[in-house]
Amino acid sequence: MRLTLARRYRGLAMTTSLGLVVALALTASSAPRPVQESLATNSPTGPMEIPDEWMTAQRMSDGSRDLSVAKYAKARGEAHDLNLRTRLLNRDLAQREWNFFGPSNIGGRVVDIAVDPQVPDQIFIAAASGGVWKSDDAGATFETAWPDDGTHSMGAVAMTSDGVLFAGTGEAQPGGGSITFGGDGIYRSKDRGKTWRHVGLKDSHAIGRFAIDPSNEDRIFAAASGNLFVPGGQRGVYLSENGGNSWTQVLAPPNATTGATEVVIDPSNPRRMYAAMWDHLREPHQRTYGGLGSSLWRSDDAGRTWSRMTNGLPTDADQGRWGIAVAPDNPQRLYAYVGTALGPFRAFYRSDDGGDSWTQTPVTAGQASQSTFSWWFGKLFVDPGNSDHVFLTGVNLMRSTNGAQSFSSVSGVHADQHAMRWDPKVPGRVYLGNDGGLYRSEANGASGWVKATYEPYTQFYTVDVAQTDPVLKVGGAQDNGCNRGYNGVGGAWNAIGCGDGLQVVIHPEFPNIVFGCSQYGSCYRSENSGGSPRQSIGTGQTTSERRNWLTPLQFDPSDPNVMYYAGNILNRSTDNGRTWTPISPDLTGGGPNDPNGYPWGTITTVAAAPTDGNKLYVGTDDGRLWWTDDLGQNWQQVDPGQLPGTWVTRVAVNPADKNIAYATFSAFRSGSDRSHVMMTRDGGRTWSNIGQGLPDAPVNFVVPTADGLLLVGTDVGVFMSAWNGGEWAALGTNLPQAAVMYLRYHEPSRQLTAATFGRGVFDLTVPRCPAASTKLPLKQTGVGVIGVLASCRAG
Repeated sequence: MRLTLARRYRGLAMTTSLGLVVALALTASSAPRPVQESLATNSPTGPMEIPDEWMTAQRMSDGSRDLSVAKYAKARGEAHDLNLRTRLLNRDLAQREWNFFGPSNIGGRVVDIAVDPQVPDQIFIAAASGGVWKSDDAGATFETAWPDDGTHSMGAVAMTSDGVLFAGTGEAQPGGGSITFGGDGIYRSKDRGKTWRHVGLKDSHAIGRFAIDPSNEDRIFAAASGNLFVPGGQRGVYLSENGGNSWTQVLAPPNATTGATEVVIDPSNPRRMYAAMWDHLREPHQRTYGGLGSSLWRSDDAGRTWSRMTNGLPTDADQGRWGIAVAPDNPQRLYAYVGTALGPFRAFYRSDDGGDSWTQTPVTAGQASQSTFSWWFGKLFVDPGNSDHVFLTGVNLMRSTNGAQSFSSVSGVHADQHAMRWDPKVPGRVYLGNDGGLYRSEANGASGWVKATYEPYTQFYTVDVAQTDPVLKVGGAQDNGCNRGYNGVGGAWNAIGCGDGLQVVIHPEFPNIVFGCSQYGSCYRSENSGGSPRQSIGTGQTTSERRNWLTPLQFDPSDPNVMYYAGNILNRSTDNGRTWTPISPDLTGGGPNDPNGYPWGTITTVAAAPTDGNKLYVGTDDGRLWWTDDLGQNWQQVDPGQLPGTWVTRVAVNPADKNIAYATFSAFRSGSDRSHVMMTRDGGRTWSNIGQGLPDAPVNFVVPTADGLLLVGTDVGVFMSAWNGGEWAALGTNLPQAAVMYLRYHEPSRQLTAATFGRGVFDLTVPRCPAASTKLPLKQTGVGVIGVLASCRAG
């Protein structure tokens, strides 16, 4: 039997063999897949209100079809080698420490939870792009249980009764860090997270769940979701019969784009088990999150053979992600739900005979609370002591007390639910993981939710530092709004509005004036450190047809009353953000044909020269660079043949010379010689590659210092060179391997602040490097980069 996957928009037909002969056949195999989503949702809240699309769009802006784990593994290896080389050249530079600044009270996405069966009050959690964390006080505070230099993208955790811990890397829901950062398989710890060993499935890309056989804990099942971007690889349900030492596929997917997201064992009969399969594929300009492969399966012989459950369940192609759960106190009771291929909730089902037959319950899309992206959640949880008490994940936490005949919302928790676990040692205690972190209820989940007080795994997009005092910081966090950290190192951060927190900036002279932005350029101006009252900045005050998910909002370094805001048109304010005037035409290649689609054709970065406010540089998501010498009266485009043609993440101007500027780029292909950092010395007319020697990974930020150094933040760390680049050194030690999305350098104190996507905000004092202070090209002075590094000292 063969399946043909019809690809609208690209005209590509791809045929794959059915990987498993089972008692069930996909009888409609000749039918086309449902119409795919052309990078659009019809959500009333705006186009593509899914944060991962911004990160993914950057990294695939060259039309690349693959963000494979292998690319990131190679890049991390290159970063490791560069770190070793730096230690040889300059021990002081290499051993300079990054210090965690915060926040610890905000949290971030928690995708799974494991309750320690032996140690009271001890749990382990998987943070989406922050690794594994341990709490020994019932989820109040957490400490890392994962190596800083390991893969930080997580999908699942589980623990045996004797304390062996398993971690599955890579998120199974294609959103946020997961869609950008896949995993490299399964790890095992026999000492509760102190040390880890990789034990297999390195090509699984994402692990959705573990199930441990209660009758023989050497038998461990893993749901492997597969590479979101490339069909094939390690997908389906895998079994280890030797405690994780080796793995064998026991349920193969019905086609090359389907993977397993759930595997559940009947606690009263371990020979019976269930699995959920999900057919999904992400391409550069479309996503297909459903199809014929999406289905539910059952095994009655401990996972050796499987049959698809169909009696009462849909068998057409309009099936997205499934969630399934078994009631522990009545394992004949099963619950399941499914979304449509395009994302909205489709239906909820219940079985009272172990999956032999299913009945659709009256649950509506409104009760499901899953908006247009049911695939972001994909989980169900049943009270171990009451089979009628069911929780459904969604934007809100939904609860039923009548066996899923109806659901109501549970209050008191952050949005976007992902994991629940009951503590068998403490009656009524249940833990919840969502985009806001970890919560605990002692009332069986019905009420009384208490948030963790120390959970330092926030996913930051941006950070800014007050020029008057570098201890004062603000930042924008994924699904956790704009935040203010004005209480010092380790102090509490305060929410200051926004939905997803994106660009947040502090006035250079008055730190009480703060600007904060939500997605797509919905910004405000506050004279109360981000608090109310707030003046709106956005579609009603600025001129643009399209605005990026992270809309640039920047001060002019030569005049603190001048600001820039950019959609597809650059806007300028001369009264500190109160009023705005457009100063450019559309600087992009134009937007998408679909008005509800992802807003391609936007400005992504703006830089004004510190020495001349009339000199501006602009970069776009479609790989264009522009400059003007007369404040926008005339714009000049850089010859596209000089550039990589990919998403421009940042432009920065040399603090001493308006004609020297740097541009960084995000998209990458492993092994290519494409530049990630480019430099102009003639005001933008010609550009050269100065990124040789950097790891082949997206570069997200660049900062030139006044004394001749160049600092860049990448998906695999922070690196340093002289102004001319060409040879690079790793900067500092003990910075976790979460992507560095943003840098802010405070010149007077030499403090460099890094915003990581999964481990919060870190600071480091940049060394002084006398050999770098020359303004001439290094080749002309005879001072090589090795000489620069050798001159770097703590002074």
